[in-house]
Amino acid sequence: MTKTNNNRRRQFFRSLGGHGPIQRPPWTGDDFTERCVRCAACIDACPEQVLFHGGGGYPEIRFKHEGCSLCRACVDACDEPVFDIRRNAFPWRARIEAHCLALADIHCQSCQDACEWHAIAFPPQLGRPPKPRLNLEACTGCGACQAQCPNHAITMTSEEMAHAE
Repeated sequence: MTKTNNNRRRQFFRSLGGHGPIQRPPWTGDDFTERCVRCAACIDACPEQVLFHGGGGYPEIRFKHEGCSLCRACVDACDEPVFDIRRNAFPWRARIEAHCLALADIHCQSCQDACEWHAIAFPPQLGRPPKPRLNLEACTGCGACQAQCPNHAITMTSEEMAHAE
């Protein structure tokens, strides 16, 4: 069995466990596990510490406490042809879920405050707290909004799924 088939099988079984698709470092593609040598240079270089050792020792990104600033420290630290900064940094965009506090008329704008790309705005509404408005064109998928949401109401979804909604 080839390395590619093993990685696809691993991703399939992980998806059954409810963890969703594996999120790789920015500017990487489907061939990431074929190019990455698992040296951890990108993990060590990440100032936000959003890169972690994942399955098989391959770097994964998690937005638990911070988002990715797109500083390119991971790119600069890597000696392998893993990163391609000509592509979009991430293949996903933010999605605001129904259990968002602001959608329940509770005043919260944590996601807007965290988004340096100004992809989330809260236009004023007369007589009630403002609701979030997400600009998918401005969203980079950096995860800063997801990391700061107090109700875990922001998920990252593929661009195709985000545009379909």
